[in-house]
Amino acid sequence: MKRISVDIGGTFTDCFVAWDGQYVGAKALTTTHNLAQGFNDALDVALQDLGIDKTTLLESVDSVRYSTTLGTNALIERKGPRIGLIVTEGFNSTVPLSRGRGYGEGLPFEKQRDLPNAVRPDPIVPIPMIRGVRERVAHNGDVLLPLDEDDLRDKLRSLVDQGAETIVVVFTNSVVSPEHELRTREIFLEEYPSYLLGAIPLLLSHQVVGRKGEYTRSMSTIIDGFLHQVMYHGLGALELFLRANGYNKPMLISHNSGGMAQLNSTDALQTVHSGPVAGIAASEHLAISGELGNIVTTDMGGTSFDIGIVVDGGEKHYDFNPIIDRWLVSVPMVHLVTLGAGGGSIASYDAIHESVKIGPESAGSDPGPACYDHGGMEPTVTDADLLLGYLDPENYANGHIKLNPARSSFVIEETLCDDLDLDVIDCCKHIKQTANANMANGIATELRSRGYEPKDFTTLAFGGNGPLHCCGIANALGVSRVLAPPFSPVFSALGAGNVNQMHIHELSTYTVLFHTGTASLLTNYTKLNEAIAELENRGREDLLRQGVDRNDIKFRLEFDMRYGNQRVETAVESDILRLRGVHDVMDLINRFYKRYGERFGEGSQAPESGVRINTIRVSSFVELARVDFTQIKPLAEKLSVEPIGSRDCHFVGFDRPLPTLVYDNTALKPGTYVEGPAVVTSTNTTYLVEPGWSYHASNRGAVWFFKLNNKQ
Repeated sequence: MKRISVDIGGTFTDCFVAWDGQYVGAKALTTTHNLAQGFNDALDVALQDLGIDKTTLLESVDSVRYSTTLGTNALIERKGPRIGLIVTEGFNSTVPLSRGRGYGEGLPFEKQRDLPNAVRPDPIVPIPMIRGVRERVAHNGDVLLPLDEDDLRDKLRSLVDQGAETIVVVFTNSVVSPEHELRTREIFLEEYPSYLLGAIPLLLSHQVVGRKGEYTRSMSTIIDGFLHQVMYHGLGALELFLRANGYNKPMLISHNSGGMAQLNSTDALQTVHSGPVAGIAASEHLAISGELGNIVTTDMGGTSFDIGIVVDGGEKHYDFNPIIDRWLVSVPMVHLVTLGAGGGSIASYDAIHESVKIGPESAGSDPGPACYDHGGMEPTVTDADLLLGYLDPENYANGHIKLNPARSSFVIEETLCDDLDLDVIDCCKHIKQTANANMANGIATELRSRGYEPKDFTTLAFGGNGPLHCCGIANALGVSRVLAPPFSPVFSALGAGNVNQMHIHELSTYTVLFHTGTASLLTNYTKLNEAIAELENRGREDLLRQGVDRNDIKFRLEFDMRYGNQRVETAVESDILRLRGVHDVMDLINRFYKRYGERFGEGSQAPESGVRINTIRVSSFVELARVDFTQIKPLAEKLSVEPIGSRDCHFVGFDRPLPTLVYDNTALKPGTYVEGPAVVTSTNTTYLVEPGWSYHASNRGAVWFFKLNNKQ
């Protein structure tokens, strides 16, 4: 396996290279003005370890996989084109009015409880850029009002005259009958051919989302259109860089569904949060191959702290209507929770609680934390870690970034010490304790809200700052074991290279499996099976277009099901791809019964109200070679290694600094055992072994942390 995978975060660009059994991880600062430069810097670091030149590497690898926060950042900064929206006449206010709870979507929980005072987000499409066109399709696909083509031409011209740079078309019930949307594209190309200088992209909602739900389908297509140009130019620049250096294969992009595809088969919307999702995908593979059981993933980078859940050795949680920024969308996405608690998160004084507030603002990579000495004037979590003694100012980021402790001390003293009435070190302890408590609370809330207990899960700690804070988070969470997985500093980048090529296609349906009025089961399976076949065909065509072998393509079938007219839907996976008889129908109903009981409590099922399918979902994928994680459990032997030195470190709960042994990369040797307090400074991260904890290295660079006298 020869493969390069990249994860570009808000602070660092992570690179992972697999080269005929050799695995190398590298990091470099993210260059937001030119993403290719940060990738190039990280790749250069990896090349030094491999001992080969860049051209040889890029000419020989089978693929370059890429995950990015480019789309996420563009949404946050509202950097995108002027969008023009074409809708069915009479539905002009669907997007501006949002839903009943739309004002609260994307807000912190405490603000969601005060919806009357919630502030509506700035619209992506202002009201003057929305046009209604005379047409109407019924819920079953019947044309109630033909498309008024003259009216459409007038509305398209008026949007272009008003400066629309992207056109989005969302007609009512177009997922059932898309003929009016398709005709709109034909008319648009007649008016504005694609060969014109400055040609305008046009997106059709039924091609972005296959499910009913006008508002969520509208927002999905609008966000996709808003991110289209920034993704095209950003990823296009990276592809040009690869071409210039000898890589002549298609670039692959990670999707937030847990798969990936070529750039020409990727919607911009599918890339939002793709970096953290790649880490969850790697964790899923780790849990299965390492036989770890239930795991909760924690990715602490420079900007954020991302939480994911994988249960039963590989079952991921999906959001089928996730919230992106402040908007509800209809794109299947691996469920994750993001907190503003990374190493670069800014610490400020909270006057209401007379305490420290961590994030959500971040210093990013430019200027970065104050200790980077690049002009940062606000204290961050990394500044506190440095002054507490955990970081080596001369050997941070493999020596590529020299840290300035005096700068950290100055900004903390200037901004926090007087308000908190504490000295600098006590302020740093307060920052560390607050950050760890916030992250532990986020993990506990996520698990317990789904009926799980943290003690029943192995906590995975990765990202550049994960191993540095994992013991402190575990103390606050009340758990006694943590695993820093192999290549933990670049684990999400590894995940981007460890996922399958995959596409997910959906279609709304109204299929009654059990009719309560007639007490009868579905007996005519033709329409349902034809819909499944159509979704399979769309996925097959997507993958064949990317050059895969037809015989390698596999499918996974899933239904969104509900009891009667309940609003809540439950995703149910099917072992078969076609319904052939009553036994298949009963098996599907029983699976739904079981999943519903697991989710809402045994006894809450209501089959007497009827059972129906609302959405058909087909995943089309090709399984690819992956990094081996089979031998990562704790080893029986406990080997000792010589420390390279000692320094005083400060810990929460201790009034005085504690002498702390310091180790280098030799402590990653399988079987190495160290009791805290200790610091292990590796090439790309720092492992902090707090007092009362032990450090036990396993194979492939995995490290286990156990609470002393409480090993599980």
